[in-house]
Amino acid sequence: MAKLQLHFNGTFPFKKEEIKRILETASQKEGLKDTLQNLMNKTGLGNAKVDKIKKWSMRAGLIKDNYLSEEGKTVLKYDHSLQSIITDWLMHFYLSFGSQGLNKIPENAYDWGGWTYFIYNFLPQNLTFSKDNLDEKCLNLFQEKREEIPKRLNFILRTYTEDQALKSINFIKKVNSNKKTKIDQYETGNPNLPNSYLIGYFLAKLWERDFSKETSILTDNLIKQKMGLIQVLGINSEDLQTHLNNIESLGIIEQRRTVLPHQIIRRWHDPLTLLEKAYDNN
Repeated sequence: MAKLQLHFNGTFPFKKEEIKRILETASQKEGLKDTLQNLMNKTGLGNAKVDKIKKWSMRAGLIKDNYLSEEGKTVLKYDHSLQSIITDWLMHFYLSFGSQGLNKIPENAYDWGGWTYFIYNFLPQNLTFSKDNLDEKCLNLFQEKREEIPKRLNFILRTYTEDQALKSINFIKKVNSNKKTKIDQYETGNPNLPNSYLIGYFLAKLWERDFSKETSILTDNLIKQKMGLIQVLGINSEDLQTHLNNIESLGIIEQRRTVLPHQIIRRWHDPLTLLEKAYDNN
């Protein structure tokens, strides 16, 4: 059985205001290598919380080796208060890979833990679900104390449904709660998507991961890509083609669709440039 890998945050939920404090501190000369007392003073976070919010920030792709990642630098430059939907989608993108980031993907998404299972296995097969549905699936899949699994999964759901977290992207939505059983119900399939430059950035990063330096790939390979663009955006293959057309209009890719098999040719040079343009055009 796989490991759940959802204890990194202790008991602290995802809160953008607290992540902002970590990013501001990481941008300073000492970064996050400073003493615990100094980090507490700079961030205003308690001794138990500093490390946990740092780990949230790392999983969200904004911190690397105790300093801002290149993405983190871009976020702090363009969206210091972390209020842009571009930032919310960027953090979702990296959170979806658990602690592994853009490493070579595993045979099964659940091998990387509960978050990757939720995004890449569970949601594509469960457009509507209850908390009980999710708990039951994970109880049968992950090696973890039974009483812990429902508690840890709550942190994923809260990240996508609370205002102080990533609710704005509408990746999942709490639709109602059964008053008798107090079981929450959720639905997915209607995300509030970012602009085409950010989708182009995601495409570029996933291209680097799976297709390396290839200058062209079959469109079908992108559609069937494991832990890929379709799942992380919460869309279907028809929607993907629409977004590819929009990305092409921006000169990020070129499509060859006159004869089969259809192909995509990369035209970007640096994914970070696409991220900056996503903010400039938001």
